[in-house]
Order: sequence, then C-alpha cells, then structure tokens
Amino acid sequence: MVNRPSSKGIEMDIITGKILKFHNWPDGKIIGVAKSISAQLSAQGLSREAVLNQLDAVRQNPGNFLADALLADLARECIRLTQSDTPSVDTLLESPIPFPIWGRENIDDEAVKQMDNAMRLPVTVTGALMPDAHVGYGLPIGGVLATENVVIPYAVGVDIACRMRLSLYEVSPILLGQKKGMFEDALMEQTAFGMGSKWTGSKKAQHAVLDDDTWYATRQLKTLKDTAMNQLGTSGTGNHFVEWGSFSLQEPMFGLQPGEYLALLSHSGSRGVGARIADRFSKLAMEKHPDLNKSVRYLAWLSLDSEDGQEYWLSMELAGRFASANHYIIHKRVAAAVGLKEAAVVENHHNFAWRETLPDGRSVIVHRKGATPAGEGVFGIIPGSMGDAGYLVRGKGVGNSLSSASHGAGRLMSRKAALNSISRSARDEYLKERGVTLLGGGIDESPQAYKPIDEVIAAQHELVDVLGKFTPRIVRMADEPGDS
Repeated sequence: MVNRPSSKGIEMDIITGKILKFHNWPDGKIIGVAKSISAQLSAQGLSREAVLNQLDAVRQNPGNFLADALLADLARECIRLTQSDTPSVDTLLESPIPFPIWGRENIDDEAVKQMDNAMRLPVTVTGALMPDAHVGYGLPIGGVLATENVVIPYAVGVDIACRMRLSLYEVSPILLGQKKGMFEDALMEQTAFGMGSKWTGSKKAQHAVLDDDTWYATRQLKTLKDTAMNQLGTSGTGNHFVEWGSFSLQEPMFGLQPGEYLALLSHSGSRGVGARIADRFSKLAMEKHPDLNKSVRYLAWLSLDSEDGQEYWLSMELAGRFASANHYIIHKRVAAAVGLKEAAVVENHHNFAWRETLPDGRSVIVHRKGATPAGEGVFGIIPGSMGDAGYLVRGKGVGNSLSSASHGAGRLMSRKAALNSISRSARDEYLKERGVTLLGGGIDESPQAYKPIDEVIAAQHELVDVLGKFTPRIVRMADEPGDS
C-alpha cells in the first residue's frame, strides 16, 4: 500500500487571495496573477514560505524579472501599480548646477553650452565634462550626467554600449611587417563594416548571447533577435575600427612582463540592435515630456518606476551584452585567421547608464556618453584616431569626475568641416609618416579631424594612470561617402 499525502496537507500549501492580502498584496488584477504564479511555483516543489519570498522579491525589484518567463507578468503588474498619474515637472532650473571640466582649452563653447543645459534638468544631480568633449545630440560626447531614478536614452546615446576591446599576443609586433599581407587579409576577410552590414550562411556567428531569454521579454526585442543573429561579429561606420598594432606594456600585469607585444584593438557597439532600441525609447521619452524646453528636448527622460523605463533598462543591458559578444567574435575570428591565441584582454564600454553611489551616499543613474568608466583600479582603453596612439589606463576613482575619463581623442572639427578642409593626399601623407596602412576609412575620419590624443591624455592625468601604449599599424574601417 502506497502512503499518499493527505488532501489536508496539500491544502496547507495553497496560497489563497486571503494569504496574499495578509502579506500586503493589494486588491485587483495583481492578486489573480500572483495566485496563478504561486500555484506554478508550488507545483515545482517550493514551500509556501519560499513562494511568498519569491513573490516579494518580484515586488521589491520588478525590473529584474521582466525577462523571466514565469514572473514577467507579475513584474509588469508591480511596475504599473507603482506608476504615478501625477504629471512630471518639466521646468528647468534657473541656472545650471556647477560641474567640473577637464581640458577646457580644447573644448568648444557649444559643447559646454550643451552640458550647461543638461545641468538645468530637474532630474539632474551632478555631472562632469571630459577632455574629448564635443557637440552631440542632447548631451555632448564626453558628457557624464548623474540623475535621480530616471534614465535619459539620448544621454546614453544611439550606439548603446559602444565599446573597446584590446587583445595582446605573446609574439613580436615585427610580424606585422614580415607578414603584412596575411594580417591585412585577416582584417578584410574576417570583418564586416558599414551600415546594415551582416554575415550570411556559414559566416553567421554563434554565441551564448543569442540564447539570452531577454530577447523574448518585450515585443521590440523579439523583433531584434534576427538582426542580432545577422550582425554578430560586425562593425559600424564612422570612427569604428579593427586594427593591428604594437603594444608597449609599461609594468608587469595580466601575467605578462613589460615589453612590446602584437595587439588587436577594436571599437564598435551594438549595431542595429542598439540603434533601434535608442530610437524607440528616445521618442517615447520625448512624447512623455512635450513641454520640455527645446534646448533640452533630446534629454527627455523615463522614470525607472515606469514600465517604459524598466523596459529600456532591460533592453540597454541586453545591448551591452550583445556589444561585448560582438567584439569577442571579431577578435576570435581575426586572431584565428593568423594563428594567434590571445594572452590578455582588456575591454570597456561607454554610451551606457549605470546605477552608482556618489561619495555622499546618494544612489544615482550615471550616464557616460562617450566617456570611459574610471573607478579606482578599473582598466580602460582610450584610443586616438586612425593614425594616432591609444592608451591602456587605470582609473583613480576621482569623485567629482563621477569616476570617469575620456573615451577617445574627441573631434576637433565636424564631419562636414573635415570633408571640406582635408584632402585625401593630406590624410594619406599623415598616415604614411606614421607607418600606418589604412583599409577603407572616410576622409571625415582623418586624424587631422581629431584632437591630439596626447594632449587629451595629459588633461586627465588626475583621473587615470597610463599603463601602456598602442601604436596602430594596419587599420580597417568602413568606406564612407566623401572618400572618393
């Protein structure tokens, strides 16, 4: 005879609406959703206490569960209940909150004016401007902005999680001269550049990021899965690049001794995935703030207590993981083509928002639009232009910089100005003098269009320590209008 649990025992584990109300769950649709999920969790063998704890975890941090197949509906109901119907106040502060600037002498007044405007937002807490700063949409490139419980899509940027990756190989960079054709072929055959560039057939890459459940968390992300599959391992336009070069390591680290190493450096982001996320949520934010002053209309925000804000955050973080995977695939393919195995890797991204704590204990959302995280001991890469050096740095965690540094040299002139003032011969002569071979690349990305990288690095000496120097030798970029 088989002993079976009594129906009474089973009944004791059922979580009723009364029990949920006793644990402070409000009346309404959410009770029914919570009961349904409770039954499914109980069927998995969880005790009543464990189920209630799981439900409470969702209630406390609903945004963390939007990608959970079982708990997402409850998470959305929790978010909706916390949303306020009170209209947001879009009135700007009378004067900007003061903020520090590094390298002011090399920053144009319009970029500073943009930052001034950002510092007048009613949601702004503090900010800073990095020495590579130049005019952008809403927030200047090189701007760092801390807000209170809101995220600003345009302060993150269009190319969400644009990032750098540096791979070092335990071989001499002399190989770049001895087998130049092989290294050029690797860049030409194993990379894809340009707007809409993608891989097809057997060239499509595989990576765990494509199996991330978050792709199914929202309607938009479901539509972006195919884009991600096609564009994984590709690069964009503009100043995005993949380049071989020589890296000089100044002190022992990563298990390597000081010396010269062959290196691969890349700069790209989340491609069409990030662009479409940015477009959708930027428009949503502006729709929610129709009365916002025109000077800051691109700095409209989404509350992180709202469903839209939580969905953007979820999407942004997925774009970050995709961008990281993108670089991984690029480096894996290019290195495999020349028979190299990486000995060390450093990577970081910009165009992102982080939850951080200020020195005074306040919790804020830190947007780094074209700025590198530079917390104490944090490694970062600050590249120059297609013909100039890049630097491996270690952050010092300077509080009033919001633990940030520049993300590059920064533009000295606009793309239009560069096309109108720099000739192909002038660009090519600049590269020839420095021993750089360029594959692709538009005139508007000429080194002369950028600030001198050494001046930018010098302007932030109190923010970062320089640990090594990358010197480009073979540079692959997108072909762009104007390069004719």
